Amino acid sequence: MATSVAVEGQPSLNGIFSECHAKKLTDLPTELIEHILCFPVLNHVDICYVSCCCKRLHDVCHGRGKVWEHQYKLRWPRLQRFYHQNVCCDWLKEYKTRHRVGIQIRGTVESISKRFFTEVPCVGQVLGDSFAEIESLGMPKHFCEDELLFILNTDKRKSLTLKYYARKILYFLRQQNILRSLKTFLEQPEEQQSALEGAVLVDQYCNPLADVTLEGISVQFDEMIEKVKKMLRLKNPSHPSLRCAQGTCFTIDNSELQRQMLWALNSVLYEQLHFKGNEFDYYNPLNSYIHQVLLRRTGIPISLSVLYMTLANKLGVHLEPVNFPNHFLLRWCQRPGGSEDIYDFVYIDAFGKGKQLTAKECEYLIGHQVSADYYNAISTTEVLLRMVGNLLNIGKRGEGNEKSYQLLRDSLDLYLTINPDNVQYLLLQARLYFHLGIWPEKVLDILQHIQALDPSQHGAVGYLVQHTLEHIQHKKHPVSPELKRRSAPEHLEVQYSVGLIMKHKRSGYNCVIYGWDPKCTMSQEWITTMRVHQLSKGANQPFYNVLVQDGTCRYAAQENLEPHSAPLEIGHPEVGRYFSEFVESYYVANEELQTRYPEDMQETLGKVHELYHGLSLDMEHQEQDVCTAALNQNNHSNTNM
Repeated sequence: MATSVAVEGQPSLNGIFSECHAKKLTDLPTELIEHILCFPVLNHVDICYVSCCCKRLHDVCHGRGKVWEHQYKLRWPRLQRFYHQNVCCDWLKEYKTRHRVGIQIRGTVESISKRFFTEVPCVGQVLGDSFAEIESLGMPKHFCEDELLFILNTDKRKSLTLKYYARKILYFLRQQNILRSLKTFLEQPEEQQSALEGAVLVDQYCNPLADVTLEGISVQFDEMIEKVKKMLRLKNPSHPSLRCAQGTCFTIDNSELQRQMLWALNSVLYEQLHFKGNEFDYYNPLNSYIHQVLLRRTGIPISLSVLYMTLANKLGVHLEPVNFPNHFLLRWCQRPGGSEDIYDFVYIDAFGKGKQLTAKECEYLIGHQVSADYYNAISTTEVLLRMVGNLLNIGKRGEGNEKSYQLLRDSLDLYLTINPDNVQYLLLQARLYFHLGIWPEKVLDILQHIQALDPSQHGAVGYLVQHTLEHIQHKKHPVSPELKRRSAPEHLEVQYSVGLIMKHKRSGYNCVIYGWDPKCTMSQEWITTMRVHQLSKGANQPFYNVLVQDGTCRYAAQENLEPHSAPLEIGHPEVGRYFSEFVESYYVANEELQTRYPEDMQETLGKVHELYHGLSLDMEHQEQDVCTAALNQNNHSNTNM
């Protein structure tokens, strides 16, 4: 019975193991045969052929042996962390499963562009059907993620469309896992919930492709704790906390000893490590992500408060979060037995370098009086709602681009996971998805939930239900895309083609063309706002859809564009939607874009050759002329000598 894996192609060492060679090999000890078969030049196909030679080699290449373990780890090194060192595993079975998952994932990703391509960018697009399709396959999630990472880490300039959709799927899959972790976290008893762990989950959900882990963040906190203890040792070498081992839970009872600890904490955070409140870029979402707060050493009141509170609590000083309006604070009780009186607390402003305030001084921060309720401590869940609420407000303040819509979607998902019955935000989520034209089936589910929670919303709900159903019907009968042929009489004035790298003459930005119109097709309001009438040809000239280096999508007049003198890659997140590859000085349109513009790639290649290769030839000729002139001059000099 032969061991085999479904593969394509011929073995790289076909014929190496003839019958006579096999007989000699079988005389060797098993350990030595395994060592030989683990040579890097042998791949999984070779091992399959070796195992077919005879029973002896078949037994050496058994599924739980070193040979298949080596093949598995050699091909998929990222997966090693999922296996314990001394645990027996059927490596051949794992190899087959991972190999099969790779084929299925790649096939799904390759099919997405054909199903979801639109010439106009769909901001915040959700490929819900494909995500559900991958999840329904029931494949091990770490195998799926590994294949997606493999696609993303291939040649930077190639397979751009494949990478574009692989990134979207990976983003979604990781977010689903993080949501499950968040729900588990919220089910824990309140006293077991850590504000730091909650902040990390929020960070991970909004940055699912970043390497953010609770373990990694905790290591950085432990390093800061050691620095605080070192600082404390200078002030009070006999401080009891210095005798406590790392990770030990303890509380300092004496208020003077607590004060010394907070002094050391302030010295390390604000003087030594230079943490500070970000007053100049307050509404940057990075201020809310704990890994960015640690990296950039700046944040907003709530993120710096989570940092400060976590460190203080680990150092034996019990601090509590205070949901103060417009400025998140911490409170520190001066009475050993606790108190309900707001004047028995010192309030700490982590945004203001750990400044300690009285209840009255807190009101000076916001410029008005507040009731005693605002000085109460809040739960970890309430901390997370405030943190996510900040991100939600930043998303609503955004410029209506891909990044702001993504932040708004992510923060709404988080908020409604924590507080699923908030009608205001459920309605906002439904309107957002409706506006973006995405996931209409989920919109109907949200609207049904709203109606059950608050029947008074029937007007808004009814309107959205009607138009969402129309959207679903429209999806069932899609309109065939318009084909734009350059050879058509109405397109003869179009000078440029998709894939060309351009420069805007007035604004100076670099961009790549992904579409064009023979005349401006925007509304009269847009034409007036953008002062198109001030152009020499006004709106009566070709206009181009371009992806700009700064991440925006623009609509530019032909007279304002010129081919870039030194073409370079455009770092726009939507490049992969339209292009499959970057080749030296231009982008190759993917199959879907070429279907829309069937004659453009030939035009692009001709233009590139004319602009850049012709220039290269001219430069070569000039260099040859210079060399010839130099040689002639040298010969003339020798003759004169």
